[in-house]
Amino acid sequence: MRLFLFPLQGTLCEKVVMTLHVAERSDLPASQSPFRIVDESGCELQWANRFLDAQCLRGLARLSLRAYGNTILHFVRWWQQQPGVDIRDFRADNFGESTLVDYVRAQVDQKPKPSPENINNRSSMLRRLFRFHFQQDMPHAPYPIQRNWYRRPDAGGRRPWASADLRIKVPQRVIEPLTRDQVRRFWHSFTTARDMAIVALMVLNGLRSREVLGLTLEDLIFSEAQAHVRGKGGRARRAPLPPETIRLLQSYLKTERPWTNEPRVFVCLKGRARGRAMTPAGLRSLFRHHRKTTDVRKANPHRFRHTFGSDMVREGVSLPALMRLMGHAHIQTTLLYIQLTPQDVFAEYARAVERISQMGSKTES
Repeated sequence: MRLFLFPLQGTLCEKVVMTLHVAERSDLPASQSPFRIVDESGCELQWANRFLDAQCLRGLARLSLRAYGNTILHFVRWWQQQPGVDIRDFRADNFGESTLVDYVRAQVDQKPKPSPENINNRSSMLRRLFRFHFQQDMPHAPYPIQRNWYRRPDAGGRRPWASADLRIKVPQRVIEPLTRDQVRRFWHSFTTARDMAIVALMVLNGLRSREVLGLTLEDLIFSEAQAHVRGKGGRARRAPLPPETIRLLQSYLKTERPWTNEPRVFVCLKGRARGRAMTPAGLRSLFRHHRKTTDVRKANPHRFRHTFGSDMVREGVSLPALMRLMGHAHIQTTLLYIQLTPQDVFAEYARAVERISQMGSKTES
């Protein structure tokens, strides 16, 4: 049994009792989540694990199940520190929106403060837990959160207050792609075709790091210049392979990849792990080393994906096409890449002024 320990970032209050952790078990049936919240003696937190089992039945991926367990663990570790709370006694009368408000307040006061996205994700998880166990939405706290606008009138003509979900304001997300010079310097710092092919799949195809490492030999369809990609949420798509990526992949497969039964495309080339599939930790270590040698500090796998999306927008690729290429589930995610830099705006302005000037000179003639 492997243990995944997720310590709190900082301290929510002075009383700290770290007795719970997330354990991964391999002896459970497929209908149960392999990730369990247990105490030091291995006793399970039943109400939390029943929720995780239900998410497993829904077909959530292992990474999602582990993330769910991590999120619930963070709340439980805070909750058990509150006076008069027995974390094994999960009832509707001792767990409600007032608990949620106190939990959010504790995180806002925490140093270092968690990101707004993390706080909102944890709040949403508590509401899901309540709906799962009590088949209703979480009742309002004694001090309801209200907005200064009204809902649409009901059948009786009344306009009740619109109760707002407790969400922290999230700053607008800004996509920061790498410059072409940064991409060139980082890309050419690699010496093996394997590593250059990995970067090519990210910067020329926009693949996530997990998607790159998840590619199998059967997924590469060189005759059609395509690759079968398994994305987030089990969504599969076909990605076109440009000639440069195909050249690097074929060079790696023919000259560098050791003889192995491993179905994954990318494997370790040396050391005791030679022939085994590359791990996310190994990929992070590889990028960390090259960030230091090239001084391109922002060069991480997901930054290359952002660079791909931004480059496609600049070259005029339509949003529906880009959404499919990147494997986004929602068009709102793709819209984040439509952020023009001042240089883009000035270039558009210069082209427009040039066209207007040409029209004026033709009119005069």
